[in-house]
Formats: sequence, structure tokens, C-alpha cells
Amino acid sequence: MPQDVFITALGKFLPGDPIPNEQIEDYLGKVRGKPSRARSRVLAQNGITQRHYALDREQRTRFRNWELAVHAIQDALGRSPITLGEMDLLVTATTQADLVLPGFASQVHRALGGPACEVSSIQGICSSGMQALRAASLQVASGEASRAIVCASELVSRLLKAAHYEEVSDGSNSVPFEAEFLRWMLSDGAGAAVLQDRPHPSRPSLKVDWIDIRSHANKYELGMYVGAHRGPDGGFGTGWIDYPSFTEAAAAGVFTIKQDIRRLDSLVALGVDGFFALMDQGLLQPAEIDWCLIHYSSLHFKQPIIDLLEKGGVRIPQERWFSNLSTRGNTGCASIFLMLEELVNEGRVRPGERIFCMVPESGGFITCYAMLTVVSPTAPQRSALSLTTLPASETALLAPSPGDPLREKLVRELTHVWVDFEGKLQRVPILEKLSRGVFSVEDYQALLINLRQQVVEGSRWIARAASHITEEHLALRSSFIRHARDEHRDYEMLERHYVSLGGRQEDIAHAPKNIGSEALSAWMFHRAGQDNPFDLLGAMFIIEGLGSRVARRWGLAIREQLGLTEDQVRFFLYHGENDGSHMERLEAALGSGILTPELAARIVKTAKVTARLYLLQLEELGNV
Repeated sequence: MPQDVFITALGKFLPGDPIPNEQIEDYLGKVRGKPSRARSRVLAQNGITQRHYALDREQRTRFRNWELAVHAIQDALGRSPITLGEMDLLVTATTQADLVLPGFASQVHRALGGPACEVSSIQGICSSGMQALRAASLQVASGEASRAIVCASELVSRLLKAAHYEEVSDGSNSVPFEAEFLRWMLSDGAGAAVLQDRPHPSRPSLKVDWIDIRSHANKYELGMYVGAHRGPDGGFGTGWIDYPSFTEAAAAGVFTIKQDIRRLDSLVALGVDGFFALMDQGLLQPAEIDWCLIHYSSLHFKQPIIDLLEKGGVRIPQERWFSNLSTRGNTGCASIFLMLEELVNEGRVRPGERIFCMVPESGGFITCYAMLTVVSPTAPQRSALSLTTLPASETALLAPSPGDPLREKLVRELTHVWVDFEGKLQRVPILEKLSRGVFSVEDYQALLINLRQQVVEGSRWIARAASHITEEHLALRSSFIRHARDEHRDYEMLERHYVSLGGRQEDIAHAPKNIGSEALSAWMFHRAGQDNPFDLLGAMFIIEGLGSRVARRWGLAIREQLGLTEDQVRFFLYHGENDGSHMERLEAALGSGILTPELAARIVKTAKVTARLYLLQLEELGNV
């Protein structure tokens, strides 16, 4: 691949509680009220002991397939260096989407949200998950995408409900084995992966060495299908959409999912033959395999695979094989993602280990192979940033004012505003990344650009507010002017930080405001233009509170995570050390005799609006 590709996070979603084998018919139902004769036979061979269904005991679907996908993606993003807003490619895989049209990726994107981005829908059976992984890997390798999300999701239980088999009116009360076989094989679940052009900064990643996929449908009949019946000649009869009505198609049984079990043994030889071909090409050396993950639909096929490999001189020690088929069930295209998720997220892998993946599919006789290498984080383990655990000295937002009920009430109300603001601040994507220890240089540069715009505008609106303070409040006017003077060159520190990270001074100096910054600036200038705009003390409470309470911790966390010098985070350290004096000016203003019930209410309102707009300009970084 031209550029390295890394799986930086994996996630999963398994609907409901695990369902043991003896309860399967409680969820899928008994066809015409009779227990299955084939159930025990199939379960004895496949090795599955429990599975998950998105159905309840009344056979009602509790999740849509796109919801399974969204939950798995969110789980992956919770471990990822990126946020949903940074996604630039979404590739999905499934056997059966919720809607016939449009593509499953569009259905997932609608439910997931996030930015406008390229999407791709891969529809198939077991191999579609690997096809999606390869499609996304090629995009990242070529540089077309740098933050891709891949999801494979299956909700097959809807096809397995007893009612669908009872619709068939062929005069027989029995269900053909090729149709009933899959009722005891398949289950629901979703897995997701985040792909990037760089490793995770604080967790192990999986480097995608190569992925090889081959269809052999040119030589083999399709082995798993829905939508028609196979005729005596091996071909397919009338398709579901060509019946006079959907009712007649259902009565004919074409909507039941079928497996031609006679062809499954051929898939074992086909998959192993591809393994040998990869060895001949020099892509695969069995001795280098630390973990062997093979998606076999039934434990019945594991030993034949081992036997055939050994006949070809390949012996992979038993302890290197990994499968969670027994506890997850056969989740089709999601199976390989769920295996990787468990292997990685439970901490079983070590840097340098190589993971071989193999997914054979009986539907279209497709064989998929991949080699992944576990790589170390790009930086030492980083500590998380806490925005809520504060020393006792920092918990007092304003000095106490015994004997002044109005000011005491204002302090209480401003405290409520601050607590609400600080809680929401932690959920802003860029600060969430800082909290999780996955902050990047690019994140810091984006933050510096935003802060520079705010700082430049800040000294201007404070100066404008000072110019609208009338003569009877000259002391407060002087305080505003001193504040503007103290702040007016702080932007130069931000520019120096940006340049020290490899950025150009002219880029940060001329960067346009994002839409949140535009709103914040317009609001501040609007309030500053009013006569005696003392309600701006509420805005100062928010902004100066950030400086005095959290700026230093932001600076220390950024320095640690990015390995920077103290001079490269000086702005944050300086404000953490000096904004306490600014808060003292705020307290002095409140004690100057200007406070009235009307002004107190206005200060609280201005603090609320400023807090919301401050969050907005951080949420909209880069959205100009």
C-alpha cells in the first residue's frame, strides 16, 4: 500500500442478553407450534453455546440494523483518537439492510449523524465485512481519506422467525432442512473499526499489511441465498420480485434463507487452497502467525481446515487459534470484527504480533484473507485530563459576600451556570480528545487558531464596553481599560505557539472565524455597545473563569500529550497563573454599589449566553 493504514479502534454491539441454546425457540418461535427436529443435530455440530438476537420473546424486532451499526460505531469511537465530526469516509457491510433502498451506508449515516462525507455500501454475506475493510483501507492508503469508519452489521433473526416459515403453503407441515439449518446457525451483532493513516497515540493499533479477496462464483454455484428456489438443474426459478404478488412469493417460500449444505465441504478446500497460494506468493509465512482468526460458521469445519493445512505442511499451534463462535454465534460479516474487537480490547495482543484473518463465504464462494500487525502507540501512555476534580482553593467561583443577600443570590446563580457550562465543556469533541489522552498536533493548531481570534476580539470588545461607561462610573471604566490593556497582546503568544508547531504565522494571523466565533464576537460587541454594559461581568465570569480554573490544566495536558516544551503552552500557563487577578476585578465591580436585582438578572443571562456561544465556537472548529 502506498501509505500505511492502521485500525486505531474497534467496537461492538450485541443486542440483548446472551441467549443459551435451550431458549432459541423462545425467541425465534416454534414453526406451527412444534419443536424443531433438526435443532439439536445442528447445535451439536456447530459448537455455539449462546448468541444474541435483536428480537424479544414475542418475535418483535427491538433494534433496527442501522441501530446495531450505530451502537458499534459509537463504541469504537469511544476508544478512538478521532471524533465522529472528523469522519471523512463511512463504509458499511451487511447481508440485509432495514430498507431495500437506499444503500445501507446512507441508512447508517442518517442514524449516526456526523459530517457530510463519502459513503459506500457493501452488500453480501460473510465476506462483505472484509470487502468493506479493504475498500476503506485502499482509500486511506491512497490519501483519499484519513479518518474512515468501517462497520459490519447483521440482523438476520428477522428472517428466522417462525411466522415466515408458516407463510409457506406448499402442502407440507415440515421445513426443508436447507431452510431450517440456518435457524440454528445465525445470530445478530455488529462490529466497527476506525481506520487512520497513523497509529493510535496511546493504545495499540493494527497495521493493515495486506488484504486479499477472491470470488470463485465463476466456478461454483451460489450456496446461500434468499429470493428464489433452486431448480433441479441447479439454476434459480422465478425471483421474488417477479411473482404476481408478494403474498404469492411468501407462500412459495422464496423469502426463507437457504443454505445448500452439500457445497460447504468444497469451501474448506477452497479456503485452504487460497492459504497455500498466499504462501507461494510470499505474502504469508505460517511461522510468523501469532494469532489465527478464521471465520468458520460451525466448529464442525475447524478440524477439516487443520487437517488439510497439515497435509500441506502447515502446522499452527492450537494456542494461536482464536475464535469466539461459541459465545457470539455466527454473526456473518460482523464475525471477524467481533473476533478482532475481543482480541484487542481485552488486551491479549502485544506489539509486534501478527494476526492472520480468513473469511470464507459459502454464498458466493468468496475467500478473504488479511494480515495485520500489532503496533505500539505513537507516544507514551498519557494521563487523562479531569475538568471536574478541582482543589478546594479552585472551587470558589467568587469571593463570599456575607450580609449581602443580592450578591449571595447572584453567586449561587452564577455557580449553577458555571457547573452546567463545565459539564458541557467536557463533551466538546476537541476537549473530549484532550480528556481521553488522544490530542494531536493538528488539534492543538486548530485550537490555537480559534483562541487567537477570540483573544484579539476580546480586548476590542472590552475597550468598546469601557467607552460606553458613563462618567459617574469612572472607576469601573478605568478597570475595563486596564483589563483591555492586559489582554491586547496575548494573541502573540498564540502565534508563537502555532509557528513552533510548524505552522506559518500568516496562516494563523489571517484565518477566518468559524461560525461559532462569529456568533460569540457579534454577541460581545452587541452587549458592549449598550450604555453602562455591566452585564458583561457575566461574560467575564465565564471567560476569565476558564483562565483561572482550567487553562493551566489544559496547558499541562497538552504539553504532556504532545511532548512539548513549557514555552509552547505558555499562553495557558500564563492565564492559569494571572487570571485570578482578573477575577478580583470582577469581584470588586460587583461590590462597587452598582448591583441591582435587574442587573443581577442581566449578568446571569449574559453569562448563560456567553457560555453557550463559547461552547459553540469550540464545537465548530474549522467550520468557516
